[in-house]
Amino acid sequence: MHSEWKCKVEAFSSIMQIFLFFFLRNLSLRLFMENIVLKHGKETAASRFHPWIFSGAIHKAPKAADGTLVRVCAGSGDFICWGYWGNASIAVRVLSREDVQPTQHFWNERFMQALAYRHTLGFAHAAESNCFRLVHGEGDGIPGLVCDYYNGVVVAQFHNEGIEQFRTEIQNGLQHALGSMLKNIVFRSTHEREAGSQEGLIKENGILYEIDFVKGQKTGFFLDQRLNRALLGSYARDKRVLNTFCYTGGFSLAALKGGAAEVVSVDSSDFALQLLERNLELNGFKDAGHRSVSADAVQYMRSVSNDFDIIVLDPPAFAKSLKARHNAIQAYKRINLAALKAIKPGGLLFTFSCSQVVDYELFRRTVYSAALECGREIRIVHRLEQSPDHPVSIYHPEGEYLKGLVLHVL
Repeated sequence: MHSEWKCKVEAFSSIMQIFLFFFLRNLSLRLFMENIVLKHGKETAASRFHPWIFSGAIHKAPKAADGTLVRVCAGSGDFICWGYWGNASIAVRVLSREDVQPTQHFWNERFMQALAYRHTLGFAHAAESNCFRLVHGEGDGIPGLVCDYYNGVVVAQFHNEGIEQFRTEIQNGLQHALGSMLKNIVFRSTHEREAGSQEGLIKENGILYEIDFVKGQKTGFFLDQRLNRALLGSYARDKRVLNTFCYTGGFSLAALKGGAAEVVSVDSSDFALQLLERNLELNGFKDAGHRSVSADAVQYMRSVSNDFDIIVLDPPAFAKSLKARHNAIQAYKRINLAALKAIKPGGLLFTFSCSQVVDYELFRRTVYSAALECGREIRIVHRLEQSPDHPVSIYHPEGEYLKGLVLHVL
């Protein structure tokens, strides 16, 4: 009996030692880690779930490298969030609002939630498509990270040096969430690019595309236009279509699949046009009334007049900062004016902006200004946005970067 009681005491003692170890470890993190302390009055904004804390809100901060996990609290000591540090205007990018230091379990849960959302939308098992955005930065609770899934290959793109410090956790989280769906991971770094190229074959809306995960723009393809390409295809039958800033031909192939009589694709990148030509061959469209043109889009549109039934304007981001916004507005006006002069009466203009600092209303006013100068009657047919696998947190309106209009031009 004495021996049995001794065993129970020893077992209880072992459990208490384990408990005490983790309690003291957690306490030491709190006591010896220098917390980020916010200025008085700034904790209210930080508590409204916006995923960024700006440097101007910070009262006290340690000297830390980009990517350092930090615990943010109010001047009173009350916990606000965990995030990772960045030595820039955005000082902290928020990862968690639970007062538990993020571990690998946290990352696994984030990736599982992201995949579950794509399953809910039907993107992760669509018969006609085998590619989708798996993680969209702040929209999925992982600021600074984009992960696109391409038929088994995930291209993970870091948008700042801080998130890049979690490469191991991200790799483990992707493997945990995707399991047998995952064949390979390609990392796109903020400060270096892999040599050579790495190509893959994907399918979107029943159309095959060969893309380059390393040399291509962004992660190799613009998945945010998935539904907008399908919409173009529904209007394209028997139409003459001009696709400017065509890149590797997403809108061009959608128009051809939709039965367009002729498609002209314009881009200044020979690399992009070479991939476009391969994509035409893959889909049997090589002799389907398509022509590739290596040229400046605005100059090309100025060389034609009332020549196209549908024109697509999908330029790169003209403004990546507030300082560049004024020049970007002038550029958007210039390309839209050129398109409005080149389109046939009764034609449709698909026009887009992917500049985050140009919101929808400013973009609409810019197109309005071009229309006013052109003097043609114009109706808004559709207001377009990014595909829903690029989610926007209601607390982070900056995530709504892609905006578009379909205009009927008389």
